[in-house]
Amino acid sequence: MAAMTSSARRPVLNRRLAEFGTTIFAEMSALALSTGSINLGQGFPDTDGPEEVREAAVRALRDGLGNQYPPGPGVPELRAAIAAHQERRYGLTYDPDREVLVTAGATEAIAAAMLALLEPGDEVIALEPYYDSYAACIAMAGGTRVPVTLRPHEDTRDGVAHRSFRLDLDELRDAVTDNTRLLLINTPHNPTGTVLTREELTAIAALAVERDLIVVTDEVYEHLVFDEAEHIPLATLPGMRQRTVTIGSAGKSFSFTGWKVGWVTSAPELVAAVRSAKQFLTYVASGPFQYAVAEALALPDTYFEAFSADMLTKRDLLSAGLAQAGFKVFRPAGTYFVTTDIRPLGESDGFAFCRALPERAGVVAIPNAVFYDHREAGAPFVRFAFCKQTSVLEEAVKRLTALAG
Repeated sequence: MAAMTSSARRPVLNRRLAEFGTTIFAEMSALALSTGSINLGQGFPDTDGPEEVREAAVRALRDGLGNQYPPGPGVPELRAAIAAHQERRYGLTYDPDREVLVTAGATEAIAAAMLALLEPGDEVIALEPYYDSYAACIAMAGGTRVPVTLRPHEDTRDGVAHRSFRLDLDELRDAVTDNTRLLLINTPHNPTGTVLTREELTAIAALAVERDLIVVTDEVYEHLVFDEAEHIPLATLPGMRQRTVTIGSAGKSFSFTGWKVGWVTSAPELVAAVRSAKQFLTYVASGPFQYAVAEALALPDTYFEAFSADMLTKRDLLSAGLAQAGFKVFRPAGTYFVTTDIRPLGESDGFAFCRALPERAGVVAIPNAVFYDHREAGAPFVRFAFCKQTSVLEEAVKRLTALAG
């Protein structure tokens, strides 16, 4: 047998990705299938979005729209619809030809932004816990991630406990160094359900302007905010229009996650930079679906209001059931996830808890610790998704109440 070369002795996977392995979503979804459990782990709806949007995709296929490579920046109809949506909802004006880029979902938008905007050694501040692709994309770009942790907070108003995760603005400011290139902000925030307030966003904007930072904002849950919360795009604040890369997604707003249609809006030079990386990733994707999403973005406000109201009802159903089962519940102000603390159940290890939960209760959840660099900070927290049919959530609640016994 030939001697093993030095290159053969090196691990196959490059060192930047070695720490990541298989995602927790793949592991837990496989566990759901093998045990027949209700999957409240991965965040995808179990019903399709509006019928008229689905029919728009069928019509595009039949009419030959998008069956061949669409334009690199995205089909003109969708770019115009994205610009119109941003102006109608937030008063932000973008040139569809120079300031809008269509991507293969928000995940590609994040990856392309990191690859385009970072040099090796650049520091990226991200709010911890963060969606798992953030860490991998920063690593692939050669950047250094610097987590700023959202901390659990509880106060009592009118005799009722209100729990949330909050950003420490002083901690954020202290994290910025001369090597900081970029802030990666997610609001509404997955997994905690936090929606950053105008006061918090104003402080972030002032910091970005003061230190001349680029900000990438993941706003894919923009249409899922509840109670008194308000989604405020960072790009609307003074000094931020020219330094903010805003990311949106059709999957979360219209419940067609498999279509993989996302987008970037920003100043021309930033969009051009992201496009330079994106063209060597997928080049283009989702041709016929782009035409359908263009029609979806033009749906009346009543659609978005009904969508949010439906998710609010489901949030309250699952939150109440989890509380009854003995969890400490952090009722989210946005997204379609609810974070819980398992310590009242006598548990403290979210990984062990989630791996045992299918056998114990026939339900799958996600341990929040996978979203942390500081694993100990996330150890007792577990995330459940409520973007499911009401009957499914009711059955899940029924199964979870067994834990209380």
